[in-house]
Amino acid sequence: MERITSRKNPRLRHLRQLGRERDYRRETGLFLCDGEKLLQEAQLNGARVREVLYRAGGAAPAVPAGVTAYEAADEVFDYASPLTHSPGPLFSVEIPALSAPGKPERVIVLENVRDPGNVGTVLRTAAALGIDLVILAGECADPFNPKTVRGAMGALFRQPFTEMEPASMARQIRTWGLPLYGAALAADSGDMRMVALDRAAVAVGNEGSGLSAELLELCDKKIIIPMTPGSESLNAAVAASVFMWEMAREIL
Repeated sequence: MERITSRKNPRLRHLRQLGRERDYRRETGLFLCDGEKLLQEAQLNGARVREVLYRAGGAAPAVPAGVTAYEAADEVFDYASPLTHSPGPLFSVEIPALSAPGKPERVIVLENVRDPGNVGTVLRTAAALGIDLVILAGECADPFNPKTVRGAMGALFRQPFTEMEPASMARQIRTWGLPLYGAALAADSGDMRMVALDRAAVAVGNEGSGLSAELLELCDKKIIIPMTPGSESLNAAVAASVFMWEMAREIL
């Protein structure tokens, strides 16, 4: 087993770059994961792990056959890790090609949700509730950002999702025969309980500005989550989770 002792080691620099640069992740077709649980999830779901780095002195993780494992002293390991004091292991894995059903019936759309933790939480919740597809529209956080990966807790290996621009997203949803509802705090928004969400697409925007005017214009109807007086809005991931529960409760 190779021991990495220098920050200049090309394998170490490769892992560090995967954790920090979106363009490099897309160029290589790889992303960086952290932690024993994620490594187990990756193997359980048939993800293609490429290499594993763990802290010297600790127990070596169980790695798939044919996968190279490295060890590194704490200061070298910490240089590669995007997290502070990560227990590891760090590992690279191929970006999965997850296919949604040919004609999905339950779709959640996030538009311009830039917080990686929120995107990760939505992916995790979608996987738990059996949502057919998550669409990341506009300028959403990179689904393969280490913070998104951590928030998704393994859902990246099994939850179908895709990235699209709003206009092409709306056209695609029309071809599936689904209504597109936009979550909006507006006077003309209808109560979410008054529409059928078991076969629908619902779009949720970021907390600061909500859905863009462009996307709202593409929606069939604006809907709102009923809340107590004085409440202004919900966290984007929480709002999306409420909608996803309504979509899925008839099948759970």
